[in-house]
Amino acid sequence: MMESKESSRVQKNEHNSFLHKLRNIKYDYWLIAILILAAFLYAWNIWEAGEANNFYTAAIVSMTKSFKNFWYASFDPAGFITVDKPPVALWFMTISAKIFGVHGWSVVLPSILFGIGSVYLIYNMVQKRFGKVPARLAALVMTLTPIVVADSRTNNMDATLVFFLLLSVWFVQKAVLSKQQRYVWIGFALIGFSFNIKMLQAFMILPALYLYYWIASDVKWKKKLVHLSIATVFLAIFTLIWPLSVDMTNSNSRPYEGGSETNSALELAFGYNGTQRLLGQTTGTGGAFPGMSSSKKSSKSMTPPSGSGKKSSSKQPTPPSGSKSKNNSKMGNPPSKSGKSNGAPKIPSGGKGQPGGNGQKGGAGTGGAGGGAFNIGTAGPLRLFQKELGPQISWLLLIALFGLISSFAYYRGSKMKKWYSLNAQRKELWLWVGWLVPVAGFFSVASFFHPYYTIMLAPAIAVLAGIGIYTMIQQWREKSLWAMLLPIAILSTSILQAWYLTDYYPTLAWVLLIAGIIISIPLFVLPWIAIKLKNKRIWPTIALILIMLAPSYWSLTPTLAGSSDGIPSAGPSLLSSAGGGGGMGNSQTDSTLLKYLEKHQGNAEYLFATDDSSTAAPYIIATGKAVMAMGGFNGTDKAITLKQFKKLVKEGKLKYYYSGGKTGGSNNEIVSWIKKHAKKVKLSSSNNNQVATSSVTVSSKTKSSSTKAPSSNGGNLGSKQGGMPSGKAPSGQKGSTPPSGSKPSKKPSGAKGNNAPNGSGNRPNNMKKPTGKKKLTKKQLKKMKKSGKSSGPSMGGGMGGPGQSGTLYDLSSIYK
Repeated sequence: MMESKESSRVQKNEHNSFLHKLRNIKYDYWLIAILILAAFLYAWNIWEAGEANNFYTAAIVSMTKSFKNFWYASFDPAGFITVDKPPVALWFMTISAKIFGVHGWSVVLPSILFGIGSVYLIYNMVQKRFGKVPARLAALVMTLTPIVVADSRTNNMDATLVFFLLLSVWFVQKAVLSKQQRYVWIGFALIGFSFNIKMLQAFMILPALYLYYWIASDVKWKKKLVHLSIATVFLAIFTLIWPLSVDMTNSNSRPYEGGSETNSALELAFGYNGTQRLLGQTTGTGGAFPGMSSSKKSSKSMTPPSGSGKKSSSKQPTPPSGSKSKNNSKMGNPPSKSGKSNGAPKIPSGGKGQPGGNGQKGGAGTGGAGGGAFNIGTAGPLRLFQKELGPQISWLLLIALFGLISSFAYYRGSKMKKWYSLNAQRKELWLWVGWLVPVAGFFSVASFFHPYYTIMLAPAIAVLAGIGIYTMIQQWREKSLWAMLLPIAILSTSILQAWYLTDYYPTLAWVLLIAGIIISIPLFVLPWIAIKLKNKRIWPTIALILIMLAPSYWSLTPTLAGSSDGIPSAGPSLLSSAGGGGGMGNSQTDSTLLKYLEKHQGNAEYLFATDDSSTAAPYIIATGKAVMAMGGFNGTDKAITLKQFKKLVKEGKLKYYYSGGKTGGSNNEIVSWIKKHAKKVKLSSSNNNQVATSSVTVSSKTKSSSTKAPSSNGGNLGSKQGGMPSGKAPSGQKGSTPPSGSKPSKKPSGAKGNNAPNGSGNRPNNMKKPTGKKKLTKKQLKKMKKSGKSSGPSMGGGMGGPGQSGTLYDLSSIYK
């Protein structure tokens, strides 16, 4: 009896102690406000995500079907081929889709949460050594980095990767502060876990972790060596556990590893997703991508690849460029004054949220929304400051660099005899320098990456800028020898930001430049003439607000546009081209084709086979049924042989093949055999699920022309532009016509496209496609704005598929 009373008393005391601690928590209301701002920027309008990046959304649909698909990240429900990335990020998205159903917002939800989590982790790590003010500033800079906002609004993997990398740093920092080695093991294990999000990209920060633990850990060097050795073992285990499980499984018992040449996850990691990112892509295309080099001249043969570094066929037609247009604003885009191509592919403008639809002259792009799927500027030490990448990541990079100098000087202790001596704060600075330098170095010289990969730089820039702003203001107020760093940083940053603005708002660029000069003058002068500066806070505050205005506006554009793009970007052109939900992400199915296939599928395992995932993805999302993408993402994977294909046809597992018009794939032998022996199915019908977009005509004719649709600008685009079908651009495209074989993007109707198709196969039937001569009514235009915002080209690298003419072949008659 006494024991029970004693235990209840202990439990009550523990309960009271917990409540007491909860009541005594000191909340940082500035942090709460910053997190609310991050939640708004990353989540608002996300119900307009449509299908987000449909390559990954199709995989998520497939991964909800079975654990086998879940483990291997199968692109299709039958488990034929995987996506070209590891599965970990998709695991979180699949769990979300399993709970909430497959919608655009549900597959993006994990990225939103991880983006907000990254902001908190930065605050937490900076606050421990530098205090709350630098921590708030660092969290704010992270929140308002344009590419962070854009990435956190998609179902791409980058926001997830950054969160787990920051979490690994948090554990290593905890190991240093608490002097408990188990945390360093967890930190390095998380790097291995992150490897299975986006492979070698996660290893970019390994030098920083090794350096930081070595210089910051308060143990003898022999113990440091032991701790790091054990941590490296954990790193290796968590890195290899998934790829080895794939490679050690019989290839007949798992999907083909998409993107690899040898059906190997390790080869994918160290080849296509490894060395080729630095040296340029050489697999699947017969050579490196033209336009991926550091040359300033654009290659004429470049077709913009898609996704997260996916392969593209070198035989595809070159899409049209807007370089000859003198007024891009006629296409609904802000004017651009820079015509440099910098070796980037030329991409059609006008597509919502797409590379090339971002208002950049010549399709090469100079700012704003990134300018192109692979528009990465000229390789060199200043690449990150160029207009191709700068407006996404580098608004405050100069502040970070000057802030590093300032903070290194500010945190020099009075007892330090040598300038390079280290204390606790300086050791933390070396951690973030160790993050910044290798990552910036890679992006300065690499040949094969998307602009949105630069989110990897955001944490280091945010931390160094946040700490640096604080220390520069303190030095200025104390009239120290380093007081001039603040005005120099403000003036140089104002000049850089004004340069970025010139392509969109030349008048505002001059206003920003003049304001920066005016504010810099008292910052330069006051330390020399004022007796006391400790109360002169107004000038640094105004200067800080000034340099945050432009990046804040850039960060707001994806939110206002409801953008959730396959190729994420930020910039004013997202607003002028009717908002997000596009890029390579969204597409539509052809209702007549789908109805016929579902009616005649019978017991076949696959609804149909096609060349690439661009054609297959919308049908997988719409029906939840298996569609075979024979060549993987871009049709260049050799995932199936003719013998294997014949066997599937003979066994009745595959009854139809749909040719979406793609050329240059790796399955020409199979396609030739199909065309020689299979029977063509004649189905001439327009897609009545869309307004003012090209219809899909499944015809027995080899050559098929697309129907004309009304255009907002009446511009005709003919076959001279990269082999494009004749006809007028749909009005939703604002002056752009997709390259041959690319799919116009379309959101599912209802609630402004908030829900991606959930597998029911139901599509809206209340939207009729007007003929080329019929004038659109206001009601039709309003519906088109809601459901067809992204009717620009799908960044599929000129791939075929829904949205253009194609041919359906009946394979079941071959062996009868």
